[in-house]
Amino acid sequence: MVTAAHPAQLLRTTPSAPGTRFPAVRHLGPNWYASVMGTAVIANAGATLPYRFTGLRTTCTAVWALSLAMLAVLLTARAAHWIHHRDQARAHLLDPGVAPFYGCLSMALTAVGAGTLLVGGDWIGAGPAVAIDAVLFTLGTAVGLAAAVAVPYLMVVRHRITADQASPVWLLPVVAPMVSAAVGPLLIPHLPAGQAQQTLLYACCAMFGLSLLATLVMLPVIFARLVTAGPLPTALTPTLFLVLGPLGQSTTAANKFADAAPGVVPAPLDQGFLVLAVLYGIPVTGFALLWLALALAMVRRARRGGMGFAMTWWAFTFPVGTCVTGAEGLGKHTGLAVFDWLAAGLYVFLLAAWAVALARTLRGVVTGRLLAAPR
Repeated sequence: MVTAAHPAQLLRTTPSAPGTRFPAVRHLGPNWYASVMGTAVIANAGATLPYRFTGLRTTCTAVWALSLAMLAVLLTARAAHWIHHRDQARAHLLDPGVAPFYGCLSMALTAVGAGTLLVGGDWIGAGPAVAIDAVLFTLGTAVGLAAAVAVPYLMVVRHRITADQASPVWLLPVVAPMVSAAVGPLLIPHLPAGQAQQTLLYACCAMFGLSLLATLVMLPVIFARLVTAGPLPTALTPTLFLVLGPLGQSTTAANKFADAAPGVVPAPLDQGFLVLAVLYGIPVTGFALLWLALALAMVRRARRGGMGFAMTWWAFTFPVGTCVTGAEGLGKHTGLAVFDWLAAGLYVFLLAAWAVALARTLRGVVTGRLLAAPR
């Protein structure tokens, strides 16, 4: 059995003899996929903003290309990690602070795939874009469903966790199927009409329910830990933003169902999806804004307490991006300008957070600090 340590272990790994080949990737954990997710969501959210600006789509396409390149580099580096540093890879799986980040691989694959279909086709053509998205969506969904089962299983039978170690990081593996649910409808128009389209739509609905109910199980545990054990360690405080992920992504998914349903399912089911999008999305967005205010207050407190940069800062990107796409969908289906304003305001915050996280990450890679053995 593995004795669990404090959640701050996501910044530490079990020390062991360094490998003889590719030492730079020895401590490269699955949390690095968050940088791909955070970059891809810039393109995905920007592609559907309710306001158009000169050069916006070209910029989004360039950012998508960057996310695709980052994904390719990280997949290669992580493969080298597993091949040449298998002891460290196993240690990551057995570390309750690191194992949940395996959900990030799924979300990186599906987010980049969605961007390929949304904007990548401008550069590579519609046919290749559909093919790439289909492959990335299929792989990402399979990985996400596996992580949603395997990581909780490890938490139960191998990890030893106390109540005060509950962390928003626990949401990562169970929110991965929600990302698949939100981006899957983009492929529906490219499938044969009838059974194929309906099957994908209802499969996305099933993943929506899977992820939502699992989130509702975990959120009370996470909040109870906050109010009974106090604030998270400063380095982990940005992970509070991870709670926005299932909230914004489920709102996005409900709106994507409403977009895809007409012509795919018979009436009145198609209108039922529209009702779901509005009646579910608005209350959840309200709670997301409440949590955003709480998370911002906690981050401000942590900054005053000396919180420095860590890879956890990427939590400021993708979860906020899901709230942008959720607000965009609500603006489209309600016709209310307030949701368009909300989407634009959150997108500005997203851009600023992404720029800071990317710059600090590049600096850490160049200096070697982020790739060095954790202290």
